[in-house]
Amino acid sequence: MEMLLWQAPAAGPSPWLNLVFIGAMLLVVYFFMIRPQQTQRQKHKEFVQSIKRGDQVVTVGGLHGFVVEVTDTTVTLVPEKGANVKMTFQRESISQEMSAAATANKTNS
Repeated sequence: MEMLLWQAPAAGPSPWLNLVFIGAMLLVVYFFMIRPQQTQRQKHKEFVQSIKRGDQVVTVGGLHGFVVEVTDTTVTLVPEKGANVKMTFQRESISQEMSAAATANKTNS
C-alpha cells in the first residue's frame, strides 16, 4: 500500500454557493412568513381603528357582541341589544366584525 502524499484533497463545494443558498433561504422566509404577517397585522390595525358604535364584533376569546362605547384604548360590548350587561375590552382584542365572521364561515364550508 503506497500512499501518495503529493495528491491534493478533494475540493468541496464553493463557499460562495453556501452564501447564495443561505441568502435564498432568507428570501423564502421573508416572502412566505414575515411579509404576510406584516400585511395581516396592518389590516387588523386598520380594522381596530375603524370600530364604531353599533358594530357587531367578535373578540379574540370568541365573544359576540354589539359595540356600545368606544374610547382610544377600549371598547365596551353588550352581548345582545338592550342587555344590561356591559363588558369592556382592549381595542386590540377585537378580532373581526360579525358580518365578516359570517362571510368567512360560509366560504370555509
